[in-house]
Amino acid sequence: MIKLEDLLIFVSTADSGSLSAAARHLDLTASVASVGLKRLETELGVQLLARSTRSLRLTPDGERYLQHARTVLQTVEAGQHAVAQGRNAIGGTVSISLPSDLGRNVLMNWLDAFQTQHPKVSVQVRIGDKVTNMFSHPVDLAIRYGMPEDSTLIALPLAPENTRVLCAAPSYLSKHGKPLTPDDLAGHNCLRFALNETMYDRWMFYADGQSIAAHVRGNRSSDDGELVRRWALAGHGIAYKSRIDVLADLRSGALEPLMTNFKGESAPLSLVCAHRLMLSPTLNALRDFLREHMTQYLSDPRIGSQ
Repeated sequence: MIKLEDLLIFVSTADSGSLSAAARHLDLTASVASVGLKRLETELGVQLLARSTRSLRLTPDGERYLQHARTVLQTVEAGQHAVAQGRNAIGGTVSISLPSDLGRNVLMNWLDAFQTQHPKVSVQVRIGDKVTNMFSHPVDLAIRYGMPEDSTLIALPLAPENTRVLCAAPSYLSKHGKPLTPDDLAGHNCLRFALNETMYDRWMFYADGQSIAAHVRGNRSSDDGELVRRWALAGHGIAYKSRIDVLADLRSGALEPLMTNFKGESAPLSLVCAHRLMLSPTLNALRDFLREHMTQYLSDPRIGSQ
């Protein structure tokens, strides 16, 4: 009979890359963790992890079994959560990861409103643009642009048609003029964004069924999306931002859209979770609340215009 504790040891070890780190995380001794892992391998009749004095890695059998182990643990956790919360109760703690710019300037206000409507809900917020590993960090939900690279994650759309928009402050444009084509960006100071050590300096545009790449340069770059927007508002250069992030600035005139005859890159906004079984009544209510507010935010030009 496979023990849940042994599955926890295996998954935690695979996530951390270290048996000792997994033992510390689970508040076990290293010897107890090692015995649990060996017991699981014996029960399955395969070696899950290849271990040496300096390294530890998943075997092919371990890679195949890992997602099954995760699913078992998630199902058990979801069942415990359902029993604790009740079938229709909205309450408890929700841990959520938010992108920097949208999180601080839009989503935090919506979370405040959700908690006012549901006072029994507590939130734990992680904010930043680096992609959170939802299997190794205690996060129930993440709101992210683009589709998750991990195909095992569930992405529920909040703004599936969202795109990026090229924009700059009137003060910058009065000094440097407006780019009319992607090639014109070579003569402008472009404010670049870096994510997970990757610098996004190749901006894609679309017109007449054709894709056009612009390799951009500038004297400012950051891994924080809000800082890039602030630089744009201060007139330091041209930004290529999610339309949702700069919608209030575009409506107020603080930023001007550029090259509007070209379509920007797709940037769908999704609510991401590790498994549908994790969608408790509270998380379902939050998902519906955010989706409703996002639809209203995008459709009502009066919102964010002041």
